[in-house]
Amino acid sequence: MRLYLRLVCLMALGGFLLSGGAVWAQLADKKVITLAVAKKLAVAAEEEAIKNKWNVVIVIVDDGGHLLYLQRLDETQTGSIEIAIQKAQTAVNFKRPSKALEDALVTNNRTPILKLPGAMPIEGGLPIVVSEKVIGAIGVSGVTAQQDGQIAKAGVDALPKILGQ
Repeated sequence: MRLYLRLVCLMALGGFLLSGGAVWAQLADKKVITLAVAKKLAVAAEEEAIKNKWNVVIVIVDDGGHLLYLQRLDETQTGSIEIAIQKAQTAVNFKRPSKALEDALVTNNRTPILKLPGAMPIEGGLPIVVSEKVIGAIGVSGVTAQQDGQIAKAGVDALPKILGQ
């Protein structure tokens, strides 16, 4: 009887360990944006802003829309802080540039966009994409929406160089 009980316990333990392996096999590897990369993206965006003598706030958020890095250039109005964060969160939450929502609102008169939770339909937020997955976003505010978008694009466009691609 004891031998039988030991055998059953060993089989149960083996089944448990094997099923645990199956669970681990189901987990996906996920790329995440690091603070070091976020800082380098912000530097690239900052260079564009400084080149044009524009005072802005530059933010980087992770794939959940949580603030990872914030930089406010000298003399930038404090009201741009929250706007830059919201632009970046819009880009990550909707997996598209915040300008896409602006275009839908202005060009196509899609006023329901104004009621979307977490939507800032103003140019200046861009998703950060690696291997066709959104890993974060950059948001810029402080000058015109088009200029904010230009600065954000400079940051995102630097990603391949930063990653050594």
